[in-house]
Amino acid sequence: MTGTLYLVATPIGNLADLSLRAGKILGEVTCILAEDTRVSGKLLKEYHISTPVRAYHDHNKERVTDSFIERLCSGDSLALITDAGTPGIADPAFYIVRKALQNNITVSPIPGPTAAISALIASGLPTDRFLFENFLPPKSAKRKQFFSSMAAEKRTVIFYESPHRIMKVLDELDQLLPDAAVTIAREITKRHEEFLRGTPEQIITTIGQRKLKGELVVLFNTQFRDRANIFTP
Repeated sequence: MTGTLYLVATPIGNLADLSLRAGKILGEVTCILAEDTRVSGKLLKEYHISTPVRAYHDHNKERVTDSFIERLCSGDSLALITDAGTPGIADPAFYIVRKALQNNITVSPIPGPTAAISALIASGLPTDRFLFENFLPPKSAKRKQFFSSMAAEKRTVIFYESPHRIMKVLDELDQLLPDAAVTIAREITKRHEEFLRGTPEQIITTIGQRKLKGELVVLFNTQFRDRANIFTP
C-alpha cells in the first residue's frame, strides 16, 4: 500500500495556532518536507516533534521530488509544510502534489492558517468573492498594467508585497485607482499585528516615514470608488 502525502498548514506567526490534528500528523509521519528546515525547526521544537525533516523548496524540487514519490509508493507517509501558512499557496507544493496524484498516491490537506484569508476576513472589504494574485510583477510598468485592468473588477483583490516596495505600489494604486478601498495587513497573529485601511493616498499619509516590517498582505476593492473611505461611518 502507498503512503499518504499530507499538506499540513502551520502558523503564520503565533506558534499557538498549530492545530491539534496538524501536530499529531507531524509527529506520526515518516518524514517532514519543509521549505526552510531552520524556520520549521523552531515550530517543531516548540511542540517537541522529533520527526526527521528534509528540505523541499523551489530550488531543489525538480531534483528531489522523485525520491520522495518513491518513498510514498513504498508505504511511507510524508508531511509537507511551508515556512508559514498553508502549503500550495505561493510555494512549490503543486509540483509534488501533481506527481503524487499521477502515481495514485493519496493527498490529504490538514487545514489551518493562510495569510491571505486571515487578512481578508479582517479587512473590512467584501469577502464573498475575491481574487488572489500572489506577488505582483517586479517591474512598475507591469504592475500599472495590472492595476489598470482591475478598474472594473468587483471582487476584492489580494496580493502579497514586501516592505521595501510597498510605497511604490501604493503610489501606483493612487495614480490609477485613487478611490479604491485599500487594506494593508502586516504581522498577522504576531505581537505587532496591524491593519491600515483607507484610500491609497490616506494609507500613504498614515505610513509617512515609517519603515514597515514583515510580509504584507495588500487588499483592494474598486466597487466603492465613489466613496472617499468605506471605513468611515
